This record gives sequence, C-alpha cells and structure tokens, in this order.
Amino acid sequence: MPPLLKFTLRRLLYIPLTMLIVTVVMYGTVMFTPIEARAQLYMPNSNARLTDEQLQRMLQRIIRDYDLSEPFPIQYLSWIKSLVSGEWGYSPTLNAPVINLIRTRAPVTLELTLWAVLMYLPLGLMAGIVAGRWHNRRVDHVFRLTAFTASSIPSFILGLMLLSFLYVGLGWAGAGRLSAEFELVVDGDSWRTVTGLYTLDGILNGRLDVTLNALQHLLMPVVALGALHWATVGRVTRAAMIEESDKPYIVAAQARGVPERSLYWKHAFRNAVVPGLTSSILSAAALLTGVFVIERVFNLHGVSELIVSSGVANLADAPAALGFGVFSVTLVLIVMFVLDVLQAVVDPRLREGVTG
Repeated sequence: MPPLLKFTLRRLLYIPLTMLIVTVVMYGTVMFTPIEARAQLYMPNSNARLTDEQLQRMLQRIIRDYDLSEPFPIQYLSWIKSLVSGEWGYSPTLNAPVINLIRTRAPVTLELTLWAVLMYLPLGLMAGIVAGRWHNRRVDHVFRLTAFTASSIPSFILGLMLLSFLYVGLGWAGAGRLSAEFELVVDGDSWRTVTGLYTLDGILNGRLDVTLNALQHLLMPVVALGALHWATVGRVTRAAMIEESDKPYIVAAQARGVPERSLYWKHAFRNAVVPGLTSSILSAAALLTGVFVIERVFNLHGVSELIVSSGVANLADAPAALGFGVFSVTLVLIVMFVLDVLQAVVDPRLREGVTG
C-alpha cells in the first residue's frame, strides 16, 4: 500500500475514535441536567402544540421507552443510535427538528470556513517564506508589522472596522451572503440548490454573476476571520525558513554554486512549510469559534444564529446543544484531516512513519 494512502486511512480512522471520546464527554455533561431535558432528545417533531399535561405524559413514556433512568452507557448508546438514524431530536426553543436546522444553516458556515482556509493558508505560507528568505530586509519588516497588527486586533473588531471603511465609506458589498437582486435569483424556481454554497452553486447553475457577487460579499468576513490565522501561519513559516537558511545543506549547496531560486524554492521551501501547516492544524478549533463570531458580525444566517437563539450556552435546550456540538466537532475534525493529509503530502517523513 502506498505510504500516503496508508497515512490517509490511518488519519481517517482517528475521526470516529475522536468522535467517540468527544460525544461521551458531551453526553456526560448533559447527564447533569434534569432527566426531562434529556428526554427531549427523543421528542417527536409534532410536539410543538402539546399541552403541558400531554407533554409530561410523553416525557414519562420516553423516559421509560429509552431507559433514561438506566446507567450512562445504555443511555449513551441509545442516543448514538438515534443520531445514526437521523433523529437528532426536536428543539423546543427553536420549534424545529435539530437536523433540519443544521441542514439549513450549515452551508453558510461551511462556505465561510472553506474560503477562509483557502485564503489564509496559502497566503500565510507564501508570506512567511518570502519574509524568511529576505530576513531583515524591507519585505520582512513589512510582513512583521502587518502580522503584528493582524494578530493584535480581535476578529470581530476587525470585522466592524471593515464594515465601517469598506461598506459604509466606500460602498462595498455589505452584510449578508448576496445582494438583494441576487437573493431573488436564488429564491426563484429556476435556481437549483446543489450544495448550498452560493459560490459553487452559481457555477453549477451557469450563473457566474451569482458566484462573483457571493465572493464579493465573502471578502470582508473571510479577511476578518482569516487575518489572525494568516499572521500565525506566516510567523511560524518565517521562523522555519530562517532556520532552514542556516542549515549545513543550504550552505554546502551555495558553495557548490546551486542557484538560489532552486535552492530555496525546491529544497528549503518544503521543510519550512511543515511547521506552518502544523500550526494550522492546531488552530482548527479556534477557526471554527471565529466563524461563529464573524457570522454574527456580518449578519450571515449560519449555525451561530441557531446557537445563540437556542440558548445552548447553559444547556437549556439539550437537543440543540448536543446537535450543534456534534456538528461543530465534525467540522473541526474534517478541517484537521484535510490539513493533516496536506502536511503528509509536503513532508515525506510523516507518510513514511518517521514522525507523527
């Protein structure tokens, strides 16, 4: 089996193992809530108009049918079985099935996360390589100042600044996913929703104008979300590039007359980008937290709006709390998996099993 495929399969197996650990902890936390709150995880979707007496009878029947008075392992396995079958529970706060809410709002969060990674990762790696290559020169000073500024401003403050300068001041595309005229297009009968990502569905529908408008609206939230991560990746890569430049194989190659362009971009580059990719993997959870904040700033109706509306911070809505928790962990694991595989592509030591 090719080493890269073996590495990919091994990392893929880590996902269910991690999900098992995280969901055990999450459900264990919910166990501290009253038993009626846990029973709501299994409420049918038609309970919105029940009287209090009918609701209590149904809760008692669910407690009996799903063994919610049983030990934790039995209750946990019953919940996992319901998740796998697509029954994520009914949110009494939002008056809707949790899985339907996530399906509706997830594309917004996924699109913002995708474009943020596509922005900050390659730009951060390239900026760090260039700054490290020309260490202590003008380009390095400019990068260090920009990175310091980007890492010093909280993402929501940067988002508000961008709205103030670009939207209010210059009339750039404002909050929301699309302009009003394009909202009418995607709400029309001729529009075919495939992924829920307007930038991609615009291409699939042959409407590049929708894609361009969606990208224009994404620019500010993507910059606000990715600025800190760009600075982090750039700084780590810059430090790695400076370290690589002083290693014996670089000095020896220079002595043999190897062209500097080939020396740095074909050899030092591959070693320098690995720490930058590692830092991205470690900050995947922070990226998702930032996504939820930026969605609120730019009025993007994603998963964050549901989290705030359902009041899951204090587990007042157990089905929503667990559903959004599972969604968030899954998204983080997917991002980490992709970055892990990308790191293995760049660094042969990983896929050969020499490290990690």
